[in-house]
Amino acid sequence: MIGTMLHEPFYRSGLYANEELGVYAGWVCHEGSFSDCMPVANEERNVFMVVSGENFIDRSELRALKSRGHEFNEEDATALVHLYEEDPGGFFRELNGLLSGVIVDLRENRVTLFNDRFGSHRLYYHENQEGFLFSSEAKSLLRVCPELREIDPVALGEYFSCGCVLENRSLFKNLKILPGGSAWTCLRSGGWERKRYFTPEEWENSEPLEGGEFCRQLKENLTRVIPRYLQGRQPVAVSLTGGLDSRLIMAFVDGKSARLPCFTFGSENRDSLDVSISRQVARACSQEHTVLRLGEEFLSRFPEEALRTVYISEGGLSACGSYELYLNAKAREIAPVRLTGNWGSELLRGARAFKAYLPYMQTFNPDFYKHIEDATGTFARIGRVPNLTFSLFRQAPWQGFGRLAVEQSQLTQRTPYMDKDFAGLVYRARKEDLSSDRVSLQVIGEAKPGLLEIRTDRGAAGKSGPAFSWLHRAFHETAFRMEYYCGHGMPRWLSRWDKALKRLHYERLLMGRYKFHQFRRWFQSELAGYLREMVLDKRTLGRPFLNPKRLEGMVHKHIRGDENYLNELDKILSVELVHRLFVDDFVNLNERARGRFAPR
Repeated sequence: MIGTMLHEPFYRSGLYANEELGVYAGWVCHEGSFSDCMPVANEERNVFMVVSGENFIDRSELRALKSRGHEFNEEDATALVHLYEEDPGGFFRELNGLLSGVIVDLRENRVTLFNDRFGSHRLYYHENQEGFLFSSEAKSLLRVCPELREIDPVALGEYFSCGCVLENRSLFKNLKILPGGSAWTCLRSGGWERKRYFTPEEWENSEPLEGGEFCRQLKENLTRVIPRYLQGRQPVAVSLTGGLDSRLIMAFVDGKSARLPCFTFGSENRDSLDVSISRQVARACSQEHTVLRLGEEFLSRFPEEALRTVYISEGGLSACGSYELYLNAKAREIAPVRLTGNWGSELLRGARAFKAYLPYMQTFNPDFYKHIEDATGTFARIGRVPNLTFSLFRQAPWQGFGRLAVEQSQLTQRTPYMDKDFAGLVYRARKEDLSSDRVSLQVIGEAKPGLLEIRTDRGAAGKSGPAFSWLHRAFHETAFRMEYYCGHGMPRWLSRWDKALKRLHYERLLMGRYKFHQFRRWFQSELAGYLREMVLDKRTLGRPFLNPKRLEGMVHKHIRGDENYLNELDKILSVELVHRLFVDDFVNLNERARGRFAPR
């Protein structure tokens, strides 16, 4: 099981076993990371803990814990076992970070499995006659349980409609996911007491803050929270964009006393607005800035990068998301910890990009297409919750899982916007406070006014007056939509004019301002051969959920530029890689990389 998860040479691993209780736990972590100290134990060695992920608490709480006689390293996970030892009942509610783990309490002969309140640090589980099996990666369970290597058609329908599997299920039959905020305890009878230590209703029922009180408390909160995410024994770098979320973080960083290198993902062809604006933000905060570029080297390595991306995320991130694997590996060369503004827009401005749609019907077998249609109904049902709950407890653990898994395979990814203190405060905002970027701009202006002089990639802030600001926003909104419709989201009817428009070299004018990857065009040119080889292979065309004749036509039309089928082809390619890696035969890519590849 561990061997399937050793994705890089800098990983460390180990085993903990208690044969008397029947507990066997292994772990994999990055060398020098927060959890590189497993297993942790209290002084009496009657409580053991294996943890994956990170936990963030203020230094004052750690000092108070030490004052009560506990010995631990403030920079790693060793404090967690003492926090549990002092308050087993309240321990889980105080967890603050994306993490999961298992606790072996010999005082009570009790074993508890837990995860973070959002469920973002995933735990898969399966019960059979041999016992209760769990893992943070599905592939390790697929490795030892061949009976699990079967795709669930309901889950597959959700994947094609929503880009992920919903409701704490996985792509694989009988392989489930621990709900967020869980603390499951194994009973002496052999069963499990399945408790939730947190549900979003607790935050949903919070008393709203009136007037400017939310802005005042938000500023105080960020002053306290952001330093937590700069701590630890490993260097931290900030992933900057041209928007407000990473800039809000930088507004609370003391650039004169803290070295915090910054980087931005970009293209080899031109500098996007992300790149040009991020340079200015880094300079204003007295920090170095690096551009990590996507180009010819990535395209030459795409088949292997796509395979590894699907392997690491078990299909949670599609083949076209493989640039995350490539660029985060480069980011690790700057620092092993990446601080991002992820989920800032969703929490502070109500952004909701997670949607369901019906793909091109004739691509699929009619009987299977019913599962795709059902998925849209399931999505509508789970979406009937407040926006914040949808983002944190639906989108983050389900749609956001694949991207996070791939990022975390290369470095430690952090975001202060999923801090429990921050998220809990945002639930107290009025709807009008979260309907625009007004609050973010106000807090940035109060914390570091110079950052408001730099216009964002969507035209906010800057030195111009209200009239020109409106024009800037309108221009950038129009330009953003034009790039989307000329690239990834080109409607099929517009594709017919694409060849004629290319003679005007419109791509030089419109493309690359906001996106540094161009997969629609790459699937027509540099990656066309790989697309044909994979999707038109007899194994792919033989999948029972596909319509092979229609699929062949789609591939040819897309490559010729007659129509745009990027979304469908990306998902079909990714599902095919899932079949070849985990269903047709189990392939351990980590063994192959070490020269010991052998299908199992």
